[in-house]
Amino acid sequence: MTKQFPRIVDLGEIEPNRRRGGDLRAMLTPATVGSTSGFMGLAIVQPGDRIGEHYHPYSEEFVYVVSGSLEVDLDGEPHPLSPDQGLMIPAYMRHRFRNVGDTEARLVFHLGPLAPRPELGHVDTEETSPARAAGDRAAQPTGASS
Repeated sequence: MTKQFPRIVDLGEIEPNRRRGGDLRAMLTPATVGSTSGFMGLAIVQPGDRIGEHYHPYSEEFVYVVSGSLEVDLDGEPHPLSPDQGLMIPAYMRHRFRNVGDTEARLVFHLGPLAPRPELGHVDTEETSPARAAGDRAAQPTGASS
């Protein structure tokens, strides 16, 4: 067994992932810190932007809202999310986050356990592009995973 050592990771070290909307930064991961049970990151969502609908077949997702006004759709049902609120999203539950406020929103996320391979851990259920309106709740199934 490999011994793990603590490592501090700065947000600026992590390249943003904008493929699904928002600015997603997977900070503490198997690649960055050698984690074996899950990974943690920060999502930054600008007013009117969103993170497209998806689900995780192997992992629960834990979310903590740091700032901003969000709405999360859980299996198609909208729920408000405010700063200092947490949410546990079970495996296989479709979810989408929207910034419904007028300031940047930040949420910390943790997923665990890890999928057997990274490409199996995330299944998109709609196309996400900058041209799509943030208030559009209609999912466009793709079956794509990443």
